[in-house]
Amino acid sequence: MEYKETEIKGVWIIEPNVFDDSRGYFFEAWKAGEFEEHVGPIHFIQDNESKSSYGVLRGLHYPKGEFSQAKLVRVIKGRVLDVAVDIRKSSPTFRKHVMVELSEDNKRQLFIPRGFAHGFLVLSDEAIFTYKVDNVYAPQHEAGICWNDPDIDIHWPIDSKNVVTSEKDLKAPQLCDADVFE
Repeated sequence: MEYKETEIKGVWIIEPNVFDDSRGYFFEAWKAGEFEEHVGPIHFIQDNESKSSYGVLRGLHYPKGEFSQAKLVRVIKGRVLDVAVDIRKSSPTFRKHVMVELSEDNKRQLFIPRGFAHGFLVLSDEAIFTYKVDNVYAPQHEAGICWNDPDIDIHWPIDSKNVVTSEKDLKAPQLCDADVFE
């Protein structure tokens, strides 16, 4: 696997070595020792999966406090635009974001450490999205930021009228009003 740290320290793009032949393909999706060597020690405790259709935008979400989570995300089917936003006030990259296309074809993964809001937009007819987390989900500690916050200035590649999102995400505050990390 190739590990590439992004312009935001701690956020990594991981590209596997894919072996294709007439039967299909094979790749190692995650190896603890290799991950620790490049990114650092982490103890993933749960895998999650979601299925969404074109235009679905999930995010920008993050769990707060002791329930914050690091994530390793990838797409099994389809194509998404994945975004990690630095919401650590003390960080030199506070408010900055990383945007990466993840797809069944490129098989890239994105590692998002604690202290980031996360979201993705489905660009294909359907997408199956999977991710590892290092902490339990606690809905009472979940927070969010408005997906189209002008202070973050994410350039989503579809018209906003075609975005499909949840009622909760429509009511999410802007970053300036959000409860963020120190």
